Amino acid sequence: MQYAKFGRTGLTVSRVCLGTGTFGTQTEETVAHQILDKAARAGVNFVDTADIYPMGPDRSVVGRAEQILGQWLRGKRDQFIIATKAGGPMGPAPWQQGSSRKHLLDAIDGSLERLGTDYVDLYQLHFDDPDTPLDETLEALDAIVKAGKARYIGVSNFLAYRLARAVGRAESRHLTRLASVQPRYSLLLRQIERELLPLASEEGIAVIPFNPLAGGLLSGKYQHREKPTEGRFSAELGDQFGDQYRERYWHQRQFETVERLKKVTSEIGEPLSKLSIAWVLANPTITSAILGASRPDQLTDTLGAVDLELPAAIKAELDHITDEYR
Repeated sequence: MQYAKFGRTGLTVSRVCLGTGTFGTQTEETVAHQILDKAARAGVNFVDTADIYPMGPDRSVVGRAEQILGQWLRGKRDQFIIATKAGGPMGPAPWQQGSSRKHLLDAIDGSLERLGTDYVDLYQLHFDDPDTPLDETLEALDAIVKAGKARYIGVSNFLAYRLARAVGRAESRHLTRLASVQPRYSLLLRQIERELLPLASEEGIAVIPFNPLAGGLLSGKYQHREKPTEGRFSAELGDQFGDQYRERYWHQRQFETVERLKKVTSEIGEPLSKLSIAWVLANPTITSAILGASRPDQLTDTLGAVDLELPAAIKAELDHITDEYR
């Protein structure tokens, strides 16, 4: 396993982070613990979760992923960097979601209880909340850090201009600095290269992208005319969730791109999933790529991507094939 500094902090994390979005629905507790065990044996010390995981139509299981992770962490909490997120709906009331002071101060306590710990290493805003003043949100995050409930703070799913504004407001008001950003990034979705990544590089912000396999499309296992019966493109996690992924990726041009990428993989004898993760990690602004899995065997190729050095010609070819997705 390789490790990297977490942006402009003293923290060191593994170059791949284990995501837990499948825990509690697609993946029951025993299998989830096997996935965690496999990642830990490979040297992964960084695990990402969220209070609303697992996402899907059954809201009765909200928080289950944190509980599953918390059970696994017993007796070894100090060996891992734990990140969680807040902002999604945790109840029916309008104040049980978003980035208000009230919700964030409630949400961190709920996460700590489910995780069975008195602090998280990284506490992130899951989504941008345009209905809450940014200063109120930053003040709440600052209070959480000063209370010892989180070591660092970050954001997820933020546009570049909103991240820049948040960084500037925290700096001008002498509040806790944002350490990281968690965007969607893959060979099939490269828009963040235009503004977000240059901003993160200039400001020393760690970048921990999720969805590096484009919902599994870059595994190469799907066919455009075949209706998927499991995974993010199916109705397994709810019709709305599947529709969102199909709308984003399930198009003829993406499948044509995947076929072109498969030809490159045959040149170097590596699976497309491994090559796709290696490409993400080859970007010098990327700190750690978040890998998801619903079974332990799905990690075999993706964990190996850390040690796969892309030849310059192969990297250039992958860039060229997917340039339209910038």
